[in-house]
Amino acid sequence: MRKLASPRRGRVYQGDVLAGLLVETEKGFRFTYDPAYLADAAAPAISLTLPKRAEPFESRHLFPFFFGLLAEGSMKDLQCRLLKIDEDDAFGRLLATLKGDVIGSVSVAADES
Repeated sequence: MRKLASPRRGRVYQGDVLAGLLVETEKGFRFTYDPAYLADAAAPAISLTLPKRAEPFESRHLFPFFFGLLAEGSMKDLQCRLLKIDEDDAFGRLLATLKGDVIGSVSVAADES
């Protein structure tokens, strides 16, 4: 298991609405829907593989849904070089590159709190 000095966290948005929190843990990753988002019956799940529920989702690896949002190939190489991110640090790339103009309705912004 990985020892973390301080867990990295990302706020997950569906459009402009906070949908939940993605946290790197010593055991892997945890995604938890925001209570207000869960209470909104009209708010969709962010992914078919992450249906709306109060219990957190846990995974030893970055969830495939989030991994699928990352750039690949030459764009991945360019991002890693420009942002000085290890190519194997998928969560670091997620936090650094999915906060702005993204394809689709889900974005992730680093949570500094």
